[in-house]
Amino acid sequence: MSKVLKEFREFAVKGNVVDLAIGVIIGAAFGQIVTSIVSDLFMPVVGAVFGGLDFSNYFVGLSANVTANSLAAARDQGAVLAYGHFLTVVINFLIIAWILFLVVKGINRLRRNAAAEPPAPAAPGKEEILLTEIRDILAKKS
Repeated sequence: MSKVLKEFREFAVKGNVVDLAIGVIIGAAFGQIVTSIVSDLFMPVVGAVFGGLDFSNYFVGLSANVTANSLAAARDQGAVLAYGHFLTVVINFLIIAWILFLVVKGINRLRRNAAAEPPAPAAPGKEEILLTEIRDILAKKS
């Protein structure tokens, strides 16, 4: 049994597993930031463009018991087709996809710029300097 625990410990401590765990944690935190950007900054603008409408409360009641004006209350009363919530999620996705596209595009541009810069030529070594001096001396004698 101790061999299995030792193998598991070696697996769990490997760099790839730790990197993945850190990536998931940072991704979750980044997801909250992006969600806040979309819901708190972009969606109010979209709502204002469409006359202050809140798409998330658009629904169709699928039973006669549904008489509420808000989606949360309507769901408590019975089955609803929440097309407004779906529309809000689609708009959120498109905004997030666009933002991530711009981020990746910017990163790729930085990588291209870094790759395009040629490395500085190395300074000539002592041997190369001596050989150049010898060549110049021999050229003068001829």
